[in-house]
Amino acid sequence: MEYLKAFLLGGAICVVGQLLIDRTKLTPARILVSFVVAGVVLGAAGIYGPLVEFAGAGASVPLTGFGYALAAGTQEAVRENGLLGVLIGPFRACAAGLGAAVFFSLIAALFSRSGDKP
Repeated sequence: MEYLKAFLLGGAICVVGQLLIDRTKLTPARILVSFVVAGVVLGAAGIYGPLVEFAGAGASVPLTGFGYALAAGTQEAVRENGLLGVLIGPFRACAAGLGAAVFFSLIAALFSRSGDKP
């Protein structure tokens, strides 16, 4: 049942993204940024947390989950460190994901050729 919940919610998020690509003139970059901002707003409003508890990876893996992690990390750091938490909270919450993205991008760059394709 856990996998079904994750599939349904993650699929619904992807359907929203696909509809935005197909039905609007928004660029993919703007849609991705909108998803991150939506995750931050929904996380700050207390709406996204129950979705993560319900669907697990179906809610935390898409970009909205990244925005939620940023908001949750910031809220926790502000409670612990005051105003300084605004600066350190998002980095502490997402350090593993950002570090992995940089590392695997470096690996991909080492094994690929640069230059224009014919």
